Amino acid sequence: QVQPVESGGGLVQPGGSLRLSCEASGSIFSIYIMGWYRQAPGKQRELVARIGPGGSTNYVYPVKGRFTISRDNAKKTVYLQMNSLKPEDTAVYYCNTFPNSKYSWGQGTQVTVSS
Repeated sequence: QVQPVESGGGLVQPGGSLRLSCEASGSIFSIYIMGWYRQAPGKQRELVARIGPGGSTNYVYPVKGRFTISRDNAKKTVYLQMNSLKPEDTAVYYCNTFPNSKYSWGQGTQVTVSS
């Protein structure tokens, strides 16, 4: 089964920025809503942002105004620009379709926000 490949994570100070990328393959990418999810230690995986095939976006309240999701259907890639990062944003970030996970879950990319 297709597994997305997430990249772009790292260690950043509070207030810093990161840009995550997720490359997926297969014919379903361009027709599905894509989401960025995150899982913090000891917590369940949660959706943080999603983008429809045509570009409509939706964000959970804690990241609204700080994160921007975008997609390039030709490259089968979805991005997450994260600004004004906070320690509570620390998590492993994944991408997958929304609401049902059509892809296998990838390895994710670790984002650590710490001074």
